[in-house]
Amino acid sequence: MSTAAQQGRGAAVKPAMRKPVFVKVDQLKPGTSGHTLVVKVVNSITVLQKGRVASAQSRQTRISECLVGDETGAIIFTARNEQVDIMKPGATVIIRNAKIDMFKGSMRLVVDKWGRVEVAEPASFAVKEENNLSLVEYELVNVAEE
Repeated sequence: MSTAAQQGRGAAVKPAMRKPVFVKVDQLKPGTSGHTLVVKVVNSITVLQKGRVASAQSRQTRISECLVGDETGAIIFTARNEQVDIMKPGATVIIRNAKIDMFKGSMRLVVDKWGRVEVAEPASFAVKEENNLSLVEYELVNVAEE
């Protein structure tokens, strides 16, 4: 029996995991996703913290905007719930499968349920804060097709 026939009958075969391709902050563009970066947290500002008592457990929503970056530039990372605890100023983190969200015309780095934020070994680079990609304002332009 061929391997293709075996795969069709048996348990689903997991696709091979791709090796992560690490990108630098200055390579990020609007509307892109699947980024893996090693960044340092410069600061963290809590923008939303509200708790709600559900039937059995209490649920709390926390959102922080954290300025993160590497030696090429900086960008604002929107941290949610458990991510807020990891994003402490001075910490070095690996952000996996991140995407770029647009907020009021500027870029924000976001990790949804498909990505991960994990603490890494302290990095030796200094964050280039003067190249803050979140300060660049973008405008959506519709191009008429002829």
